[in-house]
Amino acid sequence: MLTILTKEFNAFLNSPIAYVVLGVFLIATGLFVWVFPDSSVLAAGYADLQTLFTLAPWVFLFLIPALTMRSFAEEKKAGTIELLLTRPLTDGQIIGGKYLACVLLALLALVPTLLYYFSVYRLGAPVGNIDSAATVGSYLGLALLAAVFAAIGVLASALTRDQIIAFLGAVVGCFLVYSGFDSLASVLDGSAAYYVGQLGIAAHYRDLSKGLIDSRDLVYFFSLIAVALGATRLVLQSRNW
Repeated sequence: MLTILTKEFNAFLNSPIAYVVLGVFLIATGLFVWVFPDSSVLAAGYADLQTLFTLAPWVFLFLIPALTMRSFAEEKKAGTIELLLTRPLTDGQIIGGKYLACVLLALLALVPTLLYYFSVYRLGAPVGNIDSAATVGSYLGLALLAAVFAAIGVLASALTRDQIIAFLGAVVGCFLVYSGFDSLASVLDGSAAYYVGQLGIAAHYRDLSKGLIDSRDLVYFFSLIAVALGATRLVLQSRNW
C-alpha cells in the first residue's frame, strides 16, 4: 500500500492539479477570513475562525472530487487498471494507497491555515482570547469531513472511466451526505427532524466544532469512510463476476 501511496502522492505533486487545489483553497479561505468585510475577522471584531470552518466544507465539496476523480477513472481510460490489479497487491491495498494520497493532499491544504489561528490568537484582546478547544475540534471535524469526501470521491471514480462524470458524481454524493439530510430535516418536525439530521455530516461536524469530541461523532465519520471504501472494493471485485 505504501508503494501506491507514494506513487499517487508524487503524481499529484508532479501535476498542476495539486497546486491548483491548494491555491484555490487558500485564496478562497484567505479572502473570506481576512478581506471581504461581510465575513472578515478584522471587521467582525471577534477572535474566532468561524468563517474558515463554515466556508471550508463547501470549498472541499468541489476541490476534493477534483483530486479523487482521476483515482480509478484515469486507470480505466488508459487501460492500465487490469495491469494494476494483477500486481502482487490486494484490492484493499490499492484502494487504501490511492485514498490516503488524496486525504494527505487535502490535509496538506489545511496546514497553512494554522497561520490564521496564530494570527487571531495574537490579535485577541487580551492575547490568546480565542476558544482553542473549539478550534481544535473544528480542525478535527474538517479533517474527518475531508476524509469522508475523499472516500466518496474514490468510490465515484471507481464507478466510471470518465473523469468528468467521476467529478460530478462525487460532488453530488458529497453534497447529499453533507447538506442533504440537513435540508430534509428542516422541513420535518420534532424527533424526526433530529434523527434525520443526525444522518448527515453537518450535524456531527457542528458538534465537533463546539469542541465536543464525542465518540459517537467519530464512529459516524469512520463508518461512512468504511462504507464508501467497502463499496469501492466491491466495485473492483465485480470485474470477476
